[in-house]
Parts: sequence; C-alpha cells; structure tokens
Amino acid sequence: MKTTIKTLLYAGLIGTMSIAVSCEKMIDAEIPANQIASEMVFADAQTAEAALAGIYAGLWSNSPVAGDQLSLLLSLYTDDLDFYAPSATNGVNEIFRNQLIPSNIVVYGQWASAYQLIYSCNAVIEGCENSASMSVQDKNRISAEALLIRSLLFSYLQQVFGDIPYPVTTNYLINQSISKTPSAEVLERIESDLDDVIPALSDQYRNTERIYLNKKSAQLLLAKVCMLQNKYSEAEDHLKTVIQSPLYQVQNDLTKTFKKSSTNIIWQLKPANSGDATKEIFAYYFDYVPPYNYALSNALVSSFSTADQRKLRWMIPVTVGSTTWYRAAKYKNLTGNTDEYSVVLRIEEAYLLLAESLAKQGKIAEAVPYLNTIRQRAGLNALPVTVAPDVLLSEILKENRKEFFTETGHRFFDLKRLNQLDQLSSVKPNWKASFELWPIPEKELLLNPNLKPQNNGY
Repeated sequence: MKTTIKTLLYAGLIGTMSIAVSCEKMIDAEIPANQIASEMVFADAQTAEAALAGIYAGLWSNSPVAGDQLSLLLSLYTDDLDFYAPSATNGVNEIFRNQLIPSNIVVYGQWASAYQLIYSCNAVIEGCENSASMSVQDKNRISAEALLIRSLLFSYLQQVFGDIPYPVTTNYLINQSISKTPSAEVLERIESDLDDVIPALSDQYRNTERIYLNKKSAQLLLAKVCMLQNKYSEAEDHLKTVIQSPLYQVQNDLTKTFKKSSTNIIWQLKPANSGDATKEIFAYYFDYVPPYNYALSNALVSSFSTADQRKLRWMIPVTVGSTTWYRAAKYKNLTGNTDEYSVVLRIEEAYLLLAESLAKQGKIAEAVPYLNTIRQRAGLNALPVTVAPDVLLSEILKENRKEFFTETGHRFFDLKRLNQLDQLSSVKPNWKASFELWPIPEKELLLNPNLKPQNNGY
C-alpha cells in the first residue's frame, strides 16, 4: 500500500488553511477515505511546502501553541487566570479547580490535536525521504522543519503528560499498539532530533513576517530542553547564540512587543484570514462584569508593582462600583487586524532563560544583567550583581510570570522547571503534588492498553 498523507496535508496542497480534529484515535490517525498519495504531494518542493503550510495552519487553529488552547488552560490550572463560569460542563471548570479526571474532554482535545499534527509531521518527513524528484537541499530543509515542529509538540506533551508515546512513523500497525516512552528518554530523543535539525535550517526566514520556524527557533527550543535536563552549560551556549544574533532585539517599547513587525519576535503564527484577530484577544477580551469566562487573577495582578509598565500596557481594568477585574490586553485588535499575529517565541524568553542557566551554574554576576534588561525596560530598578543565588532564581521566576502571563503555558512550565509548583497550594485549594502531570486520556487507554499505567493520582 502506498504511503499516504492525511486530509490535513491535502488541505495544505490546495491552499485551505484549516485543520479538522476528528479521528477516533490520534496516535493511529487512521487514513481517511479522501487520501492522497505521498509521491503526488511531494512531486516538487512547491507542493511539499503547501503540505507543510497545512501543518502551520493546524498549529494556529488547534494545537498546544494556539493562542486559545494550552496557554489559556494552564493559566487556569495554575494561578494566573480565574474562571467565572462555574456551571460550565465542557471540562474547563475541572481544570481551573484542579479536579481533573481521565475522561475530561478538554484534556483529550489537547492530546488529540497534538498527535494529529505529529502524524502529519511524520507524513511530511516520510514524503521527503521517499520523493524521487525533489532536490536533496529541499528534502533536507522541509523535513527538518517538519521534524522541528514535531519536536516542539513532543516537548509540550512531555511537560504536561510525562511518559508519552513517541510515534515516528505513519504506519498504523506500529502506532496502534505503541507504548509510552519514559519522560527522560523523550527529552533525549527531542534533543537528538534537534541536533539533526539545526544544521539543515537557516537563520534567515522563509517569510519576512517570521511565520515559519528557523534555525534560531530550533536553538531556543534545544536550550529549553537542555534546561529540563539540568544541562545548564549547554543551554547557556545555545541561548547566547540566539541572543547574539543581529536578527533580534529586546523590544523596549511595550506597546510594540506583540506587533508582528517587531524584531523581538522569533516565531509567530499568522491568522487564517487577512484581517482576522488573534485567538488571544478573543479568549481574554471582555468589557462587561463580572466576566463571563476568564479574568486575570488577583494573585497575578497584585504581583506587579505600581512602577511596572507591563501592568499599564498589557492589562486593562474593568470596574463596576467598587470591584475591578483585569483582562489580558497584550493584543489590541478585535477587528480589522493588520499588525498582530500570535507570538509563540520571542527574544525576552531567551534573556530570562540565560539568566536562569547562569544562576544555576553560580555565575551570578554574569546572570544579573540579563535579568535587569527585562526589569529595566518595564520600569523596575536593576538588581545588584551581589544578589544571593536563591534570591536571584526567585526574581527570575517572578519576572517570567510578569513577562509571559497568558503566553504558551509559561507559568506552569516555569514553576515546574524550578520545582516550585507547590507554591500553588496556597492559592489553589485542591492542589496536590501529583498534579504536575495531567492524566492520560481515558479514551486512549481503552483503545491502547500499552499506554498504561495511568499517571499517578488519577
């Protein structure tokens, strides 16, 4: 039977920027009836690029990095967002209250959308390998970009679910009974894949709007994986390579941080249609009280000093009587959007990660200036280079929260990386240590018993 490509890739081929998440089992991702042979899709670089564009469309519409997906859910799961729809039956309330069960449909949705895109990445990789007509250069570049996207998705799944299946093929017979890969091994495999990816990618973007991943995106992701493995020296090297690139500068004008032309942006996702607003603004916008769904938590709002310009520029108060709620306002355009895309990676993250990696190595005097770059642009005083190591790490964690609230799950990932998730027990009544992982979706365990055992606590 010929290797085949999912409807998603066919949609990319014909230019339809959309993705459907409807497979019963996303690890299998069974071949749909309206399939297309891989040798046809990959007859040349142009059609292969179209298939890859379909994956990018899926990242924007429904994936862990989509602006209204995992970033929102993890903000609720931790302490950056409050939920104001207690009667909701869609699974979100259970996430907010830290009362997850394996049958939660939102948890399943995050798992399913990620694995469908992983399947599509594997299809692109296989299609490039099997193409007899594409140039070696095009094969290497396109498959490297697909492998980078796959690595990104696996990194999110590993952080949220721990031990996970690691499919690297579209072969149904293999994937239908795949077992989980231990979490530490997942990180090792991602690291190995990224080591392969980086030489095949260029620093220069395929599109000036930075909507496609490049070499520096891969190096930043590799640094993040190294941080999770306590490889702080290696992370330092990768982060310095990113920061020293002339492509990027910290955006000192906070009103421009999320404008699509800003040079602080490493990678962003373009809305499906011209003029569409970002998913973030629809997720967090409200101009009525109490909010119907989400508002920034009091714990987050109170963490900002009056001098911090990020509170002024990136939050908007909505007041009735004596009560004020705050909404995230990093994105501004509800309609007629021409200058905002959804930012996934930006250079400010590299600065704070580099400060952390240096602090973990005891290089305090070297670490502090990177932290101060972020603090001072927000209107805060610089920390002295004589600050104690534990105080420095605490300040880095605080800056991550204030810099990246409601972005790509930062609060959860930062607390977890620094072994500080127990902080949540003081503000989240149902919090337990085992909640550092979400449950493996019940539906997946029923379809594939090799994914057992269930994560601890569920």
